[in-house]
Amino acid sequence: MREQVSLLKQRVAKAEERRRALIHIMTDLAQLNRKLSDHRKATLHVLVDYESDRRRLARQTERLHSSRRALLHILQDSHQSNLRLERSRKAMIHIMDDLRETTDEMQRREQELREKQEQLVQAGKLATLGELTTGVAHELNNPLNNIGLFVGNAIDLIELGTADPDRIRGELTNAMQQVRKASEIISHLRTFGRAAPVSREPVAINEVIQRALSLLHEQIRLRQIDLQVKLSPSDPVVIGNAIQLEQVFVNLLTNARDAVAGSSRRLIYIECVTKGEIVELTFSDTGPGIPEGLEQRIFDPFFTTKEVGQGTGLGLSITYGILNEHKGTIAVAKRRQGHGSTFVIQLPLAGQMSGEE
Repeated sequence: MREQVSLLKQRVAKAEERRRALIHIMTDLAQLNRKLSDHRKATLHVLVDYESDRRRLARQTERLHSSRRALLHILQDSHQSNLRLERSRKAMIHIMDDLRETTDEMQRREQELREKQEQLVQAGKLATLGELTTGVAHELNNPLNNIGLFVGNAIDLIELGTADPDRIRGELTNAMQQVRKASEIISHLRTFGRAAPVSREPVAINEVIQRALSLLHEQIRLRQIDLQVKLSPSDPVVIGNAIQLEQVFVNLLTNARDAVAGSSRRLIYIECVTKGEIVELTFSDTGPGIPEGLEQRIFDPFFTTKEVGQGTGLGLSITYGILNEHKGTIAVAKRRQGHGSTFVIQLPLAGQMSGEE
């Protein structure tokens, strides 16, 4: 009986040990399951991260392929651009060569045009001199007659044996004065007729107007034209060419002379005034005036309102060109037809001209 009890205790002890061992095993198994669950969750997270990384890598790979294709296109475009740039460079070289040749040609043409303009101005000046021949002949005739008179008186005194040196000297002195007067007229004509130099220098406007009037004085007197001149007391000075400006004034005076030829009242009025930094000259006449609508055309070359054979149409065109070279202007003042013409010239004074340059 004891043995059975002892055996039963042993079995109970072994069973208890097995139960505790089983409990430990179950505990370990539960821990292992929890670890496996954690590992599964971790594996799932890894798989999710891997899938996300794989997709991101796929997108990056696609973008890389797109960038590579874009880079290829850029390189191709760059190559085409380089080719176009090279063609453009070659075209630009040709254009520059053509431009250089065109510039040289323009300079040659400009020089030719300048020479033609100078020839045209000279031709107009010679034509004016031709018109002045009659008046100049009368102007020279007076001093020549006086020279003959004074020299004749001196000869008579000598032949009559009147040994009066003072009287003879006086007659010869008067004769020399007339010689000088004739020389001045011829010198003025030679100066006016020669080609004007291109140089610019200070020019007294009043003096140039008086010189122009001296050329036409006899013609104006013979045609019984009343001449009124009002010069500026300040004696304005401009930078320019005296010969060219004299030609301008002679052209305007000649036109005014012809304009009043058939008028009942023959008057030419000249006025010179300074207005601020300019000098303004007015040439007015009592002729028939300029027909309406022709105020600008009269400055065109070869355009004339005179009858055929009475005008070259160059005077006002040459006048316009000369004044333009002098930085000046000329315009026709508005007046009713039949009430004469008025030309207004404006030139910058010498101080203003040098200040602009």
